[in-house]
Amino acid sequence: MNLNLTLATRIGLNICAFFGISVALYMGASIFIPMTFSLLLASILFPLARFLHHRLLIPWFFSCLSSLLALVALNLGVFVAFSIAIPQTIKTVPTTEEGWAEQYNKVQSNLSLIFPIRDDDEFLGRYYPNSPDKPPPKAIALVKKQLTEENLSAALGRLTLVSLDHLWNAILILFITLFLIFEGQMLADKVKVIFGPSQETRGRVTAALAEMAEAIRTYLVWRTIVNLGLALVLGGVYKAAGLQHWYLWALLVAVLSYVPYIGTIAAGIPPILDALLFVGPLPAFGIMIFYICVVTFEGYIIVPWVMGRSMDLNATTVLLACLFWHQVWGIAGLFLAMPLMAALKAICMQVNGWQGWGHLMSSGPAVELKIDDPETEKARLDAILRGGAGSGNGEQTLVMEDGDKKGASPPGESKSDSY
Repeated sequence: MNLNLTLATRIGLNICAFFGISVALYMGASIFIPMTFSLLLASILFPLARFLHHRLLIPWFFSCLSSLLALVALNLGVFVAFSIAIPQTIKTVPTTEEGWAEQYNKVQSNLSLIFPIRDDDEFLGRYYPNSPDKPPPKAIALVKKQLTEENLSAALGRLTLVSLDHLWNAILILFITLFLIFEGQMLADKVKVIFGPSQETRGRVTAALAEMAEAIRTYLVWRTIVNLGLALVLGGVYKAAGLQHWYLWALLVAVLSYVPYIGTIAAGIPPILDALLFVGPLPAFGIMIFYICVVTFEGYIIVPWVMGRSMDLNATTVLLACLFWHQVWGIAGLFLAMPLMAALKAICMQVNGWQGWGHLMSSGPAVELKIDDPETEKARLDAILRGGAGSGNGEQTLVMEDGDKKGASPPGESKSDSY
């Protein structure tokens, strides 16, 4: 079969394939998101289950179950921490007019050190609750309107519905993860069989699977350890600086730092605002400088040192991946962007002809791709030229020969020339 595909046709087909895959991922988010989380968790927990089985001689199923229960305990610890921190934050909301006035006037005084705000300003002026001739500023009226009992009840109801939906997804993910760990080796062997009897191809598949698992495992394990360290360090600084909700901001750092760049920025804004509004401009500036220094040291020194080349992705690739996966899978896509890109890069580095895309995603210098031996390269170029001459338009074409013609790979052998 001869397919004379022009360059424009190939580009158009690739674009259509990209949009088709994107639509499929978006439409099947309810299936793909739990499955992706399960695959990531299974790649992390499988070594632990194997350790329990071989070293402690625990039966394989109970080793898998024990490793999964350890993950559940870790997640319950995070849930309990947020369950304690959020009510403590809500308790700081004033309940009396005097409390509102004290809190608001403190914020207004701190802001007036930065911006020229008059005491009689209509929107951000001083609040005198015991002076009937001086109406309250519009800012405090707007805040109190948002924190009414009706609004808080509605927000609590929406939060409950979202929590129940996430609980169901979590249970589903845990069951899928358990069976993936339990049958992981069998499934990996069957995946290798799919790619044919060629030992060379199977070797490539084995290397790709091992590199994917190692990259994902390295990222998630070390990312969790680094996040906990960031939470401890920054939480201690926040508490020493006198922030009211330092415990909540520390938890946010531990969770949002899984999202590269965007999550780090989002986790740094609340403590700076907390310090600016309730402590003072100078402490807020100090916290901002310290936060920038810490995350810079973490991003450029600690992370490359502990993760190595497994997460060697340039910033452009990471940001584009965050945009794409957020568009496809929402908030879950932001947390999955880095592991998915690490897996995709591992695949590209093991598939013939895709190594250029793998190098494009990496942060190192440009790498010249190896080409075929001179005779094979000359034959390939001659085939392209013959196809271009036959098309009559001078564009590069792709020629696919029938498998039964001369030069086709024998059955059972790889058809790739660069292996």
